[in-house]
Amino acid sequence: MKNKIFKLFIFCVAGILAFTQMSCSDLLDQEPQGKWTEGDNPGGSFQTDVFSLYARMKGWGVTAGIPAFAVHSIRSEDVEKGSTVSDGSDVASMYDNFNYNASDGNLASYYTSNYALIHTANTVISDINEAKDNGVILERIDELCLGEAHFFRAFLYFNLVRAFGEVPLIDFKITDAAETNIPKSTTAEIYELIDADLTKAESLLPLQWESRYLGRATWGAARALHAKTYMQRNDWANMLTASTDVINSGLYDLNTPFNQIFRESGENSSESIFELQCTATAALPASTDIGSQYAEVQGVRGAGDWDLGWGWNCPTPLLASAFEEGDPRKDETLLYFLKPGEDPESIPANAPYGEKPIAQEVMNRYYNKKVYTNPSLRAQFNKHGFWMNIRILRISEMYLIAAEAANELGNSAEAINYLEQVRARARGNNTDVLPKVTTTDQVALRNAIRHERRVELAMEWDRFYDLVRWGTAKEVLHAAGKTGYQDKHALLPLPQAEIDKSNGVLIQNPNY
Repeated sequence: MKNKIFKLFIFCVAGILAFTQMSCSDLLDQEPQGKWTEGDNPGGSFQTDVFSLYARMKGWGVTAGIPAFAVHSIRSEDVEKGSTVSDGSDVASMYDNFNYNASDGNLASYYTSNYALIHTANTVISDINEAKDNGVILERIDELCLGEAHFFRAFLYFNLVRAFGEVPLIDFKITDAAETNIPKSTTAEIYELIDADLTKAESLLPLQWESRYLGRATWGAARALHAKTYMQRNDWANMLTASTDVINSGLYDLNTPFNQIFRESGENSSESIFELQCTATAALPASTDIGSQYAEVQGVRGAGDWDLGWGWNCPTPLLASAFEEGDPRKDETLLYFLKPGEDPESIPANAPYGEKPIAQEVMNRYYNKKVYTNPSLRAQFNKHGFWMNIRILRISEMYLIAAEAANELGNSAEAINYLEQVRARARGNNTDVLPKVTTTDQVALRNAIRHERRVELAMEWDRFYDLVRWGTAKEVLHAAGKTGYQDKHALLPLPQAEIDKSNGVLIQNPNY
């Protein structure tokens, strides 16, 4: 299915951190097959901590569980909680309907999970820099680990600053828990750290790793993330430069058909800039040490063969109606089902692999097809998809970031070119759909680019944050029936437990 060596390194580290006693010795004896060779055992202390970052990035609070979906996804008009009405009604109230509660457990989990990984990244950065200061001659792998730690710290602080705004800026190794009790820093200060971290990562990380380390962060991942952080600030000039740097690098392309990107066979394709590597084994079919619950939480909630997950984070009818007539991406984003009484032989199956479920077998109208799993792998491992990689950064988004920035800077021709390349890939060989956008009117082109982000990147984390940065959140969410949203809801409250234990040092966000 894919190169699993790096995944198994992660498994070894996860085992050290958790319960498994599996030995990594055989893996560590392998000779590299790529461009550079390290002389030391890759289980050294710096790499052990870095591998733990990769393993824990797939965890419940950061990317793969309800806290992450609630913060990133459910707040937009394109996603609803899903599952049953009674299952997670508190999540629906808070994140679907904006009844924010500072004591919410998912809020606390998201906040503390991101900070826990920040502390690990700080440890790696501090230890490597201390070794340098003490005159230790670092190996190439140590510099790469330093780059990875800076990349992850930037990623995690980007999570926090978008969600909460001002947060404590902890960029040092913790030796005493009391050291973490510091006031909030401004968003400008948080972004200053993010910029510095990503600039450092860009200078240290390779253009690509040797094949056995498939999935480790690269220069392209750092530069693409930098483009996204500029985008969130509407920093058009830097946004254009960073995104076109990635496009012009030639490391990635739009040659992977859209209907393959999110299948297991499309993992680590030429489209992919960064994705978290997941796998499963027959011995540990439900292990989150080497896999994740990302597909399980969003999987079809039904009976029998259609018990594929919990049924959370579901697309809405509004998202379904947003696609242009004939847009092939609709059927690759939304998983929907035959109605009772419809003839399976006369109606095309929306589920791939020839499956034709009917609506009475499942609980929700739509599910996220971007996490839909191959039935042969379900039979081999576990129906709930622990092996599904988590796509984080894709090249198509860099084209759309470049298009948006170019348009805002007054270069409509450049913007149209980047936009058309994304639409052309989606269109495929069917020239009757998705006509080329030709308008040079800035407002009309802006709306076209915003629409393209919505449908190309649907169910991929950022819709709510797009609405916030565009200043359209209240208008769009109210029109969608989410009338509980007010301007203050652009930022979440800080977890009340963190406020309480700070003894007055940490101040709650305004209006909470």
